[in-house]
Amino acid sequence: MTKTTTFWLSFAFALSIVALALTDASSRIPSTLDGPFDPVTIPYDVSLRGYAVDLPDTDPRVRRRVKGFEPEQVSLSLSASYDSVWISWVTGEFQIGNNIKPLDPNSIASVVRYGRSRFPLTHKASGYSLVYNQLYPYEGLQNYTSGIIHHVRLTGLKPSTLYYYRCGDPSISAMSDIYRFRTMPVSGPRSYPERIAVVGDLGLTYNTTDTISHMTSNKPDLVLLVGDISYANLYLTNGTGSDCYDCSFPDTPIHETYQPRWDYWGRFMQSLISKTPIMVVEGNHEIEEQAENQRFVAYSSRFAFPSKESRSSSTFYYSFNAGGIHFIMLGAYIAYNKSAEQYKWLEWDLANVDRSMTPWLVAAWHPPWYSSYKPHYKEAECMRMAMEELLYSYGVDIVFNGHVHAYERSNRVYNYTLDPCGPVHITVGDGGNREKMAIEHADEPGNCPEPSSTYDVYMGGFCATNFTSGPAAGKFCWDRQPDYSAFRESSFGHGILEVKNETWALWTWYRNQDSKSKVGDQIYIVRQPDMCPVHPTPQKSWFADS
Repeated sequence: MTKTTTFWLSFAFALSIVALALTDASSRIPSTLDGPFDPVTIPYDVSLRGYAVDLPDTDPRVRRRVKGFEPEQVSLSLSASYDSVWISWVTGEFQIGNNIKPLDPNSIASVVRYGRSRFPLTHKASGYSLVYNQLYPYEGLQNYTSGIIHHVRLTGLKPSTLYYYRCGDPSISAMSDIYRFRTMPVSGPRSYPERIAVVGDLGLTYNTTDTISHMTSNKPDLVLLVGDISYANLYLTNGTGSDCYDCSFPDTPIHETYQPRWDYWGRFMQSLISKTPIMVVEGNHEIEEQAENQRFVAYSSRFAFPSKESRSSSTFYYSFNAGGIHFIMLGAYIAYNKSAEQYKWLEWDLANVDRSMTPWLVAAWHPPWYSSYKPHYKEAECMRMAMEELLYSYGVDIVFNGHVHAYERSNRVYNYTLDPCGPVHITVGDGGNREKMAIEHADEPGNCPEPSSTYDVYMGGFCATNFTSGPAAGKFCWDRQPDYSAFRESSFGHGILEVKNETWALWTWYRNQDSKSKVGDQIYIVRQPDMCPVHPTPQKSWFADS
């Protein structure tokens, strides 16, 4: 295809978008150019809690179906750019009890054979393996040791290309079935994956199975999971679970977990994430404290992250490209202030984004900065105060969060003020977990939380104060749905992001209770780079000092 042909195709698409925007308002999809919008609340339907019960360990979808050291829990994740991906899997059986003996991770090879045709798989890559333990220094609590977790990075891949692969240890004839994946398109202003699924607070309930079924029917090219993954920490080590851990088990000496729930989750998700890459960021349910004050061990062990490739030293924050989109994943449960390593890395990463090649800048972390629901209201204020100005100065377009178990989309906002250059914040914490759905709004009578109750010990301090300007000045909560909240609804579901070109992207939210094609919320998010130029402060490379 010639450059002239590419130009006219892009021009024709742009004209079609403009034509759509000019059609009758009753039938067209709105865009952020029409905003800011008057706030909308869809009333809660009490029949929609669904089957918020975890799949039992007897469910065939979570049972171990392989023998010996054959691979299971196969998953795929992206590296920093299109030419590389990570393949991960587990071999051997986990152990839980009082006398566990960890497997030797060096006893089984980590090999992936892959190629552009199913037979033969002409390329070979090797990686590394590990075993992690979840240990509790208290009598009566059961310890856990995982199977052998393997991570292999494939490099030198072609963009937008279908590859086939098998993983395992060929020396002992312990190889997986043949799976396939398609690489991301090359970065460029007219090059995007077709559909990106976004979901949060997933868990492993019957509601979760509906979410994944709906998501799979939308055929995503990439899955973004914005924290709270397996909810293994809603269980005691003996496998007894609860919708509310602190309510049911207030006297445990440490917050226990039942780590086999991670294995169940990996088995259930394999059919999707063995062919569609999944990118995750940590949530509060991944903290999972254990002996010697260790945290996030399962999260950091089970997934492969493009941390090194994006020059991050942590699994809690990293970045990657998917076509013309630059994604930044941030950690809310580690230091994020201006002197922290994460902040310095973020400065460097933002300063090195080439918006001519990746026009879209999307950020994601777990707890939302802009939520009007009572649960977790203003909980992430310290993080917002530390990082919002930096993200705004570099023109972040969209922010995805979870944590609040509902759906909410904001108007463009910055520092609680409607701003046409601020990002759209979207909360998708409605993936289906077994905890209660968020249904109360902080602006409703009697629902405004007492400020000190919004403090989260894992989030670095208490910063939530009364508003100092605007309609809610002098108050901790609005007395109506805030202006920054454009749409909110308490229903389980997931979202799909479709970037159309360098300035237009279609966001669609689907509800589990609807048919798979019915839309719950939909809007074009439109970038206006001419009106909202990026004014970064020049930063010296922090790597020179690290």
